[in-house]
Amino acid sequence: MLQKGDLEFFTLMGGILGKVVPIAEIQGIPFAFKNNAQVYAANDGPLGEYIAKECSAKGIYRFQYGLLENGFRQIGMINKAIYTPADLTGMRIRVPDGEMFRDLFGSLGATPVTVNIKELYESMKSHQVDGQENPLVITEVNKLYEVSNHQSITNHMWSGFNLLSNKKFWEGLPADIQEIVLRNVKKYVALQRIYTNNLNKNLEMTLADRGQKFNQANIQSFKNKLGDGFYGRWHEHFGKTGWSLLERSVGKL
Repeated sequence: MLQKGDLEFFTLMGGILGKVVPIAEIQGIPFAFKNNAQVYAANDGPLGEYIAKECSAKGIYRFQYGLLENGFRQIGMINKAIYTPADLTGMRIRVPDGEMFRDLFGSLGATPVTVNIKELYESMKSHQVDGQENPLVITEVNKLYEVSNHQSITNHMWSGFNLLSNKKFWEGLPADIQEIVLRNVKKYVALQRIYTNNLNKNLEMTLADRGQKFNQANIQSFKNKLGDGFYGRWHEHFGKTGWSLLERSVGKL
């Protein structure tokens, strides 16, 4: 709808935008970003510019400072703590409709199940899935603490939402209007990032009070399980330019 011009503005996670703009999915490379500062440096810098260029070729304008924060993703299970990939073997894990999500959890030994976020609560309540993976803010907002007991801290992927516009619509706006929009996008997205980061940090205590049991996963065991095969596939998928721009911000993967 955005490409056709039925919508003027939209926000979309890179993992989903990747269906139309493949390089956008690089925002979610597992265990690439160590902190939010690296995320912003990459996506507000050369990597973001490259994603914007690829978006433009598909009729989409991507706001360079318009990457909204969602947070690092954790694994929330109905009744099981996850410490290593072995704990995921055979588990049905809800994932968004993105190929990298499916590849990641399939590579870790789980069975990825695509469920719309609107149906996630009922899917967990009915045990259609054994767990889900999302930033803590999603567990809070969607009351997933009512249908699950465990939160395993993995920080396995970062996720956020790209602010986008229909390219033709955006380019048709007067320059002074564009300047106002760009100025306010940069200002208020920065505030949104701070707010959401603080919310995610504080939610561990809030969710513990709601009955969630927290544990720290063995991160290195997940990286070892993925190995060169997983990263090699996605390096080839994104190409040399995109991968090198990512590594410029996060180091060698």
